[in-house]
Amino acid sequence: MDDDKPITEQAMDTITAAVEATKDAAVTAVKKVRKAAKKVAKKVAPKKASRKKAKKAAKKTSKKAAKKTSKKAAKKSSKKTAKKTAKKATKKAAKSKRKAKR
Repeated sequence: MDDDKPITEQAMDTITAAVEATKDAAVTAVKKVRKAAKKVAKKVAPKKASRKKAKKAAKKTSKKAAKKTSKKAAKKSSKKTAKKTAKKATKKAAKSKRKAKR
């Protein structure tokens, strides 16, 4: 400490120096934390993106599968109804022939 300067002024200088050092340390710490966070984000982000893509793909495949099954079901039901109507038509025709003979 200097004997020429008053004690209050010396104390203020010391406090100012400490504040400056603390500020610099805080700034560097924040920079390091940001850098580390970016690294982590880079590592994590692709996984999240791939998960989203996987979800989308799963949705698409499930939609396609649903469409296929509904189409198959529609085809089957239409075939069944066609068969039934054909059978009914032949029965009706046979009945009408019998009635005509009588």
